[in-house]
Amino acid sequence: MSSENPAVETVGQHACCGGSLRVLKHQSEVLDVPATFSIFLPKEALAGQKVPVLHVLAGLTANHETFLIKSNAIRFAADHGIALVAPDTSPRDTGTSGEDDAYDLGSGAGFYVDATAEPWRRHYRMESYIRHELPALTETLFSLDGQRRGIMGHSMGGMGALNQALQYPEFWKTVSAFAPICHPSIILWGQKAFDAYFGGDPSKWRQCDPTLLLRNGHKHPSTILVDQGLQDQYLSDLRADALVEAAKESGQALEMRHQDAYDHSYWFIQTFIADHLIHHAKGLKA
Repeated sequence: MSSENPAVETVGQHACCGGSLRVLKHQSEVLDVPATFSIFLPKEALAGQKVPVLHVLAGLTANHETFLIKSNAIRFAADHGIALVAPDTSPRDTGTSGEDDAYDLGSGAGFYVDATAEPWRRHYRMESYIRHELPALTETLFSLDGQRRGIMGHSMGGMGALNQALQYPEFWKTVSAFAPICHPSIILWGQKAFDAYFGGDPSKWRQCDPTLLLRNGHKHPSTILVDQGLQDQYLSDLRADALVEAAKESGQALEMRHQDAYDHSYWFIQTFIADHLIHHAKGLKA
């Protein structure tokens, strides 16, 4: 069930797994441009029942459709009566100089942070969009229970999910990730993005690095579930080892599962997505 809101445009709507998949567009105050997101509503939400909600964050070059189409998450979310909200991976068509020059900076590569440096600071504010505006909007429009809200992501989105959960543990009740960028401040992907978005200010980096957040006292009350493929072509950049060590030092409950034959693709995610929905269902329905 949804409320009428003339500021939100329905771009697409499809029956799926007994529920409804919708693509919506709205003028984002935080991003200062139109933003598009996808949402899956299980049959319980369509009937007006308040349901738990899981926000899913995709990786570099992806968009609001990628995770929901490729992960097979919808089928299992429907089984558990959980809604899924999928934002885009960055603002789009902002006119920011250089935003379309590289795959790992700008369009499709917002890194789920709030930029503080020019020319990015006006529009590239994905952390605040995901933490404030998108949950407030979706929980107003649909039968979503904001007291039972979790977050999950892949790669860059896994980094974003971990950062959100560690910084705002009362807001996000559960968290999991597939092949997350665990220590971005020491790898080229992260250094390039952080140099641009934060103007080289290392103090800002520490707020957007899951490993450093753990080392600096941030924790989540629930167990963090992470799956990492050992045939991942980006394994040396993702630094799952650093996250494990930081979790051990801080006392953070972390279930790091190393999967022998799996790479970085959505075939890997499809294989283990059911476990992640069980993980979130247990935490959100407890």
